[in-house]
Amino acid sequence: MSTPPTRRYEPIRVLVVDDHALFRRGLVSVLEVEPDIDVVGEAGDGEEAVRQAGDLSPDVVLMDIRMPRSSGIDACAGVKAIAPMAKILMLTVSDEEEDLFEAIKAGATGYLLKEIPVDEVPAAVRAVSDGQSFINPSMAAKLIGEFAALAKKGSSRSPAESAPRLTERETEVLRLVARGLKNRDIGQRLYISENTVKNHVRNILDKLQLHTRMEAALYAQKAGLGD
Repeated sequence: MSTPPTRRYEPIRVLVVDDHALFRRGLVSVLEVEPDIDVVGEAGDGEEAVRQAGDLSPDVVLMDIRMPRSSGIDACAGVKAIAPMAKILMLTVSDEEEDLFEAIKAGATGYLLKEIPVDEVPAAVRAVSDGQSFINPSMAAKLIGEFAALAKKGSSRSPAESAPRLTERETEVLRLVARGLKNRDIGQRLYISENTVKNHVRNILDKLQLHTRMEAALYAQKAGLGD
């Protein structure tokens, strides 16, 4: 059993979504032994996932991509609409770039391949619950490569020139998000409260028309703010 963080007082409420019942039950078994994680429901397809997300208000939805009736990507938008505070962590066999990009655009906070050891899943759940982006290194390389390609064939203007103007403080926060700092650490670095950091991040995402911290971090890297 992995060691849970000590600062959390309530269990992380997790909804597990996968159309393969045996694999789903295996995930549930691994998560249920963690004292800081509470599996509140299971679903076998995207439509059921959206319904249960509305009923159960999970903190994290651990979801496959390839499922009958409604895919995990389609379900992302539905879950975010009905339970906007839920973090979505995709766990899939698909290493296709298109699935990765579409999942992120739909609101996924993390993307894991099922090749990872199952005992690493609880740590990933904790990370996305804590506001971090979590992605397989091989998939992250593909994502960054795609952004680099877009930068080369795009206009000569940088993102900072073409996007709505961020305030000086928002730019500072975005720079630290790109470095992988958590809200608490950003607040300590800038001498502001964690709630103020959350408000800045929300404003940044709204202004740049982005959905997740992962997208914001990649945007910042592309704009040269992550150095």
